[in-house]
Amino acid sequence: MSGTANNKDNNATQPLVAHLTELRDRLLRCVLVILLIFLGLFSFANDIYFYISEPLRILLPEGTSMIATEVASPFLTPFKLTLITSIVVAMPFILFQAWGFIAPGMYQSEKRIAFPLLFSSIVLFYAGLAFAYYVVFPLVFGFFSSVGPEGVSYTPDIARFLDITLKLFFAFGIAFEIPVATILLIWAGVTTPEDLANKRPYIVVGCFVFGMLLTPPDIISQALLAIPMWFLFEFGVFFGRFIKQRSEEGEETTQ
Repeated sequence: MSGTANNKDNNATQPLVAHLTELRDRLLRCVLVILLIFLGLFSFANDIYFYISEPLRILLPEGTSMIATEVASPFLTPFKLTLITSIVVAMPFILFQAWGFIAPGMYQSEKRIAFPLLFSSIVLFYAGLAFAYYVVFPLVFGFFSSVGPEGVSYTPDIARFLDITLKLFFAFGIAFEIPVATILLIWAGVTTPEDLANKRPYIVVGCFVFGMLLTPPDIISQALLAIPMWFLFEFGVFFGRFIKQRSEEGEETTQ
């Protein structure tokens, strides 16, 4: 009897072990890809920082430049930016590894919706980064460079600049995922488009609170984050209605 019980326990734990092994392998692949990208980009670390800092550098007064107030900043700051860039570049591979892990447990009808959402999340993430760089950075850094008192030399520190830059990139990259998150909530039955529409005033206030917490303390960057978040929420609710309608039609067909 004990031998039979042990065999049952082994059979029960085997799927879990197999899943954990697959998860480990996929995580190792992600780390390896990030490492390879990092090694390829490391020799261009200073060039990457030069490109990212351009929206600020072109606003500096003539004859001034950015400074490094810490001994290791000239090396560590481009190093940190290159590592973050490697993760961003590898993001499609990372997400598709996640898709490969969860897809076998999904129904075919779920895959037809989940895969477009996965692809959309990648596109929206990069769109958020591009919006931050090409629209937000010039306005925010232009504001900061123009409000200083007379007689004060505006020479930003490279490490502090990178901290603000990464914070803005993260905020806008995440914020642009709102349509995907909204559609997922509607698809999972957690809420409905009608409920979300009725809570619109609270959502708008939440967008501005989120913008206040994740951006520098200026009204420009807060508004530039909150307003797109609101429109992206409306975008998600609009397409969520179609997802709900298709789900209901599928259920009626099944019955």
